[in-house]
Amino acid sequence: MESLKFSINPARLPKHIAIIMDGNGRWAKGQGQDRLFGHYHGVESVRDTVEACAELGVGYLTLYAFSTENWERPVQEVSGLMELLVDTIRKEVPTLNKNNIRLHVIGNTSMLPEKTMSVLNEAIRETAANTGLNLVMALSYSSRWEMGEAAKQLGMDVKAGRLDPGTIDQDCFQKYLCTRNFPDPELMIRTSGEHRISNFLLYQLAYAELYFTPVLWPDFRKEDLYKAILDFQTRERRFGKTSEQLG
Repeated sequence: MESLKFSINPARLPKHIAIIMDGNGRWAKGQGQDRLFGHYHGVESVRDTVEACAELGVGYLTLYAFSTENWERPVQEVSGLMELLVDTIRKEVPTLNKNNIRLHVIGNTSMLPEKTMSVLNEAIRETAANTGLNLVMALSYSSRWEMGEAAKQLGMDVKAGRLDPGTIDQDCFQKYLCTRNFPDPELMIRTSGEHRISNFLLYQLAYAELYFTPVLWPDFRKEDLYKAILDFQTRERRFGKTSEQLG
């Protein structure tokens, strides 16, 4: 059976894809295992998805890896996730460089363990010269935290006389967000059948096409990504205008 990849129009690729990688816990439970088992198997889905985006020529891929709310999960699961993150990043850096992929991290990284942050910073430095896919990991991230931090920094700049409050608009506010150096996502995918955005890139997803699939994250593979992109390519993106105006 021919891959869906060959049905994709390369001229209409989303420049930025964002993914909420959901379903690891339920997948593990279905296997009679603990939640960490699902997270370990989810790494293969990350590899597959990153590779597919790099091959297609997608410019940006943002993965919601760990939210600020996830810190409230059982200590054993959080510790295991941090260890998995460190091991995975260390192992994957040579592959990222081989495939010309640049790593970025967004989120409240001050909450991450020192060892985790050290490995992440090293990987960011080692891939900084790459010019292909930009892989953005959202770690200890939540959109409300991000917007709160942006408002706080805006207020400080106004107070210090660095910013005229009369000049604050959408473009100005965007420059205070974690994603200021990236274009907004055009396609957001959530796995596992849930139909929520879960505090993920709320400001940036204003005009993104949303795609929900029942596939649990550890089962998500290239063909599932191609299916989402093909669905994206059938949609008319109007940005508040009428079809006739786009015409």
